[in-house]
Amino acid sequence: MIKERWLPSVTDTSQPGGWAVVHCKQGFLVDDNGVLFPREWLRRQELDVLMEHGVGHFDGEPVYLFELRQADELGGCRWQGLRQFMLEGDYDIFKMLGYAAQVGTWGRQHRFCGNCGAATRQVPGERAMVCVDCELQHYPRLSPSMIVLVTRGDDLLLARSPRFVTGMYSALAGFVEPGESAEECVIREVREEVQVEIRNIQYVGSQCWPFPHSMMLGFHAEYAGGDIVPQPGEIEDARWFSIHDLPPLPAPRSIARHLIDLYLARRLGHAEPVLPG
Repeated sequence: MIKERWLPSVTDTSQPGGWAVVHCKQGFLVDDNGVLFPREWLRRQELDVLMEHGVGHFDGEPVYLFELRQADELGGCRWQGLRQFMLEGDYDIFKMLGYAAQVGTWGRQHRFCGNCGAATRQVPGERAMVCVDCELQHYPRLSPSMIVLVTRGDDLLLARSPRFVTGMYSALAGFVEPGESAEECVIREVREEVQVEIRNIQYVGSQCWPFPHSMMLGFHAEYAGGDIVPQPGEIEDARWFSIHDLPPLPAPRSIARHLIDLYLARRLGHAEPVLPG
């Protein structure tokens, strides 16, 4: 049995010691030793902490999140965005920081009740904020979204958003609407973004995507008909690419890249990759 290095949980903030990560809208605080700091040392640095959360255990040690109001300066440290950790760092560290970022963002955005506007407080032992007046409890939310690789034999339908890095193409993606199934979302988004019809929709896997709180559901679908017409304002370009001549692709750890690599492996008879999780 493989022991997981990172285990999320609602760690008790009343306990002393442990490690801490520091987060704000600019990212995470890092120094030459990494992103984990001795918690008691951080408490002596007079940081402008908005709230503290227990987020779990890393290598068996408790980890806490210090969510700051703004990016304080600390000697020998710098701020680093979450995406850079995904691309370059230890994947277990990225999973921990992804979880911490979602908890911190949720806590920051739920300091006041959406029902009556009164202040909220953290619920001990739960990942919840409760209103001090109407007692409504607020829990972290996930926004379900889908991503789908559409294929036609040896061809992949890939598109690029104006927000992508230069030259990169990816699978099609979008958020699930209220009252809509994931499969209905797949059909609608493909139709809206490139005006193509699909068939044989197959679920592949999911990945929690902390930008800031998406649950990406990955699918594969076969082309059924229609000419590609990119959606204005959403899709900069979309086209068919041969598996033998692909453009720059998404980061290897992403579910978008996994969908592509999985199809290539099956088409070319290679070993199938495992979705990072």
